[in-house]
Amino acid sequence: MSRLEALVDDRQTLLYTAVVANTLVLLLLLYALLAGRTPTYYWAVPVVWLTVGAWALLRTPRPPASDRTRLAAGSVAAVYFGVLAVVGGLAGPGGAPATGLSVQVTQLPPGWNPALLYGGRTVRVAVVPFTAFGYAVLSYLVYLTAIEAKGVLAGGLLGLLSCVSCTLPVVASVLGGFLGGGAALAAAASAQTYAVGTVVFVVTVVLLSVRPGVPGR
Repeated sequence: MSRLEALVDDRQTLLYTAVVANTLVLLLLLYALLAGRTPTYYWAVPVVWLTVGAWALLRTPRPPASDRTRLAAGSVAAVYFGVLAVVGGLAGPGGAPATGLSVQVTQLPPGWNPALLYGGRTVRVAVVPFTAFGYAVLSYLVYLTAIEAKGVLAGGLLGLLSCVSCTLPVVASVLGGFLGGGAALAAAASAQTYAVGTVVFVVTVVLLSVRPGVPGR
């Protein structure tokens, strides 16, 4: 790719990313107007997650690979998403009382809503749009990383786990309560938790998009 083509692609990525960000901000302002509520710091969190995630998807190309490599990389990404979902509060073991299925549409601002909540005796699920999207983006970037790092696939998960950017969200989740579906609906969650979770997400997305130090890069 020539420098001119790369420049055009970068400008298009920034343009589309700006459209996403502006659309989200307009939705939040519309919600504030219709609901008669004052925007707060927490309203900006989904804007950051969704905008950064959209930027990563737009600017990160999918490298060519064989079907076998893609299958192996997909398996790694699926496991990674499962780990994020559990430690991040998107899903977990259920218990009593079983609250059943509910959908929140207007209780919280866009990005937090529409939220899908399920509380069963076996499993509980709290799907908040921006965290579910964020985890999916991280998993897709890990998928691309695994495709490029053929040594990772040849040597199992050891190489992937040695990638700090891959494991950063998981470590942050275990140590500090990385922002997830469950935390998103907990009124007691502190502003620091949201700030740390958002910073970890942004840093991880940037590192996985650039993929510095990944074998085969």
